[in-house]
Amino acid sequence: MSRRTVEFVCAIIIVGLLAGLAGAATTLLLHAIEHLTYHYSFGTLLSGVGGSSPVRRAVGPMIGGALAGFGWWMLRRRTTVPPLAGTIKAHRPIPRVAMSIDAFLQVLLVGAGASLGREGAPRQLSAALGDFGTTRLSLTPRDREILLACAAGAGLGAVYSVPLGGALFAAQILLGSWHPRVLGTALITSSLAVAVAAPVTHLEHPLDWPDASTSYLFAFLALAVAPLAGAIGLAFNRMMDFARPKVQFTSWILIPAIAAAGLVTGICSIWYPELPGNGRSILTVAVDSSMTLGAACVILLLKPLLTAGFLRAGAVGGLLTPALATGAATGSVVALALNQLAGTHIHVSALALTCAAGVLAITQRSPLFAALFVWELAHPPYWFLFVFAIAAYAAHGLRLMRERREDESPSH
Repeated sequence: MSRRTVEFVCAIIIVGLLAGLAGAATTLLLHAIEHLTYHYSFGTLLSGVGGSSPVRRAVGPMIGGALAGFGWWMLRRRTTVPPLAGTIKAHRPIPRVAMSIDAFLQVLLVGAGASLGREGAPRQLSAALGDFGTTRLSLTPRDREILLACAAGAGLGAVYSVPLGGALFAAQILLGSWHPRVLGTALITSSLAVAVAAPVTHLEHPLDWPDASTSYLFAFLALAVAPLAGAIGLAFNRMMDFARPKVQFTSWILIPAIAAAGLVTGICSIWYPELPGNGRSILTVAVDSSMTLGAACVILLLKPLLTAGFLRAGAVGGLLTPALATGAATGSVVALALNQLAGTHIHVSALALTCAAGVLAITQRSPLFAALFVWELAHPPYWFLFVFAIAAYAAHGLRLMRERREDESPSH
């Protein structure tokens, strides 16, 4: 075995372990900030928000937004934090300190109740730690690119306990490769990271799922909701692209802008405690089938609007779970409306997650990742993976047909 191979294997182990530590650290910090913001000791964020006073619900996210805005103002005055995926792909040096501070500010903001995903922080911190941990090893630029992308995917896998989802994110979305070297590295690093972070992040939610005899019904429903999921996914993408500033804000205006976005979210949470945070609370009520039709409609409208508001204010955060929550709210609306208006007995949580897979396939441009991520996250029976895949691939296929039609239309 050559020295390069030995060092690459060592780097894989180092990256996987450090990504697990990054996932555990960001999860613990996130929970600490949530407990401090909403003043609760046990339970989920949803129970914490529900048990806090209206004043705390409104003011908590505003204070967190002001602190995060101040931190980004001070950070961006001194340096620029480049996008992680572009930095890895272009083989540019990772600004470890700046990227780690940026990750901390993301956790602070999401923990305080911001409507943004929390997966960006562990991805950045995992890449920064992985880059530091392998700095003394002799790695080619391509080896380094593979390892850093796998570190980012492993960080994602660690915080959600989805080893296959984290590996697919690295291989397909960040690297766009099915090479055995890439897949092997992604699977090992993601599995190691999930194992290291499991004592902190692993949560079981036993649920009553539909019987396998209904698989044909849900396969049909997956095809039926795919156009709606595709439309919601495209609308979500357009809203986020419109909201995201073309040039990153660097002035003091970050402080009042992000604080205002936090205040709006906090005020909305007085009536809808599912709204604060990355979207896990919405997934919880969707999966528990405890959401009413009216609440589902309001959450479907407000969740992407609040997420866009934080982006417009200059905040940085993930969009994976907000998109997932938006899709789950859409599926809940469809299931609850059919059950109430048509007298059907559709399993609400199953259709909510099916629609979520379709929306995620659009926002991530990867139906395989979307289906596998939702399946690993929810732990339904094995046959549901095929249901989620039908929704994801059907929505993705409709998107490709639409894009092909748009490309051909100027020529006619």
